[in-house]
Amino acid sequence: MKENRQKIKLLKLMELLRQETDELHPLSTNEICRRLSAMGISCERRTLAKDISLLNEQGFEVMWCRVGKEKGYYIADRSFSVPELKILIDAVQAANFITEKKSTELIDKIAALGGSHQADILQSNLVCFNTRKHSNETIYYSVGYLEDAIQQQNKVLFRYFDLDEHGEKVYRRDGHRYVVEPVALVFHEDNYYIVVYNAKHDSTANYRIDRMDSVEIIDEPVSQKALALRSEVAGYTERVFKMYGGQLVDIVIELDDKLIGVVYDKFGENTKMIRTREHTCVATVKVQISPTFWGWLFQFGRQMRILSPTNLTEEYKNMVGEVIECQ
Repeated sequence: MKENRQKIKLLKLMELLRQETDELHPLSTNEICRRLSAMGISCERRTLAKDISLLNEQGFEVMWCRVGKEKGYYIADRSFSVPELKILIDAVQAANFITEKKSTELIDKIAALGGSHQADILQSNLVCFNTRKHSNETIYYSVGYLEDAIQQQNKVLFRYFDLDEHGEKVYRRDGHRYVVEPVALVFHEDNYYIVVYNAKHDSTANYRIDRMDSVEIIDEPVSQKALALRSEVAGYTERVFKMYGGQLVDIVIELDDKLIGVVYDKFGENTKMIRTREHTCVATVKVQISPTFWGWLFQFGRQMRILSPTNLTEEYKNMVGEVIECQ
């Protein structure tokens, strides 16, 4: 029993130091003893130093300094620094698919990793800049089921919906379940998707997880093709615009110097470019042709154009002409 009490004491001592101390906020020997006593754990000044020494022997790096006339203890080395935690918190804030409620819960957990004092600093400087959060509170559970299915190499079924003008769910296929072979979870441009393989059409498809509900794992293994596709997901997401599929094509684009950064952001900084004129370059990129690709290209007007293949050049001209006729 005495050995068990000592183990509990060390655990509570480490928990106290992790949560309540840092280099600016050490706890004095007397304060530590008082805090542990309040938890029902006996602690004396003469034994505390031995406990701290034992923790250090196990690699926990408990530091000490003078607090008035007595020793104070703190933990400075943490798994995450404040800037790292700030980046994680901002990423949660920026993610549309995480609801307001879940964002608050997750931010509290992330902030707590820095200890109570750093958590107060992080949360006091919190700026709620994303007002476009989605409302599907089941997304956490859906992500859990989908990740389990991927690890178990099993199929999943779910219902998929859109939203009408009142924000109400309208289920596709009259609410009938989709049965798919999950390949990978992908975060892309503020949304979370599941990439799946469709054996019937021998193609991939993508579904927004915040538009899914009633997700279940079924005891049917995915195909070898679905498993093989997992190694290709990184390249796939680089090619797809807004996670809508389409014909895969190599295209040559001419762009104004002002858009060099835009192309690097979209296709990666290893994209090869050749200067053609003083203020223009050409680049060959691989994309999947879809309405969202055309929308991406259209926003740049005269600053970007397709040089080849010629059928896409003509298709683009026709689309521009149709837009002008509609005005």
